[in-house]
Amino acid sequence: MLVRRGTQILLHEMRHAVLPELSLSSGRRADLITISEKGEIWIIEIKTSIEDFRVDRKWPDYRLHCDRLFFATHKDVPLEIFPEDCGLFLSDGYGAHMIREAPEHRLAPTTRKSVTLNFSRAAAQRLLMAEWSNGKPFEIDDI
Repeated sequence: MLVRRGTQILLHEMRHAVLPELSLSSGRRADLITISEKGEIWIIEIKTSIEDFRVDRKWPDYRLHCDRLFFATHKDVPLEIFPEDCGLFLSDGYGAHMIREAPEHRLAPTTRKSVTLNFSRAAAQRLLMAEWSNGKPFEIDDI
């Protein structure tokens, strides 16, 4: 959770809309997915150990759902294990640094629309559930 939190803080500062744990049309679930002010879609896969990275073979599939693919990790994981053709964030739980930019591989318009609609519907549903559990509506100033 610390890697996720620190990465979310940086992405928020970068003015990305961030959504954790979004199920994708492929059945996979993105650890973090973001939409930038320009509409660019990023997926960030969080890895907290060498073993976590080695046993995961699903991450290449995420490229089908984003314009840029990143990994996020912490200082105790050697950065050289992560592929050079993916971006990389280093997080400490209080923030993060982008160590490497991810190369762009633009989504097809129909895929972009599908991912954006999925993102929007999930975000709206989560906001509704948060309001209901909190007992009061969110105001724009709460965000």
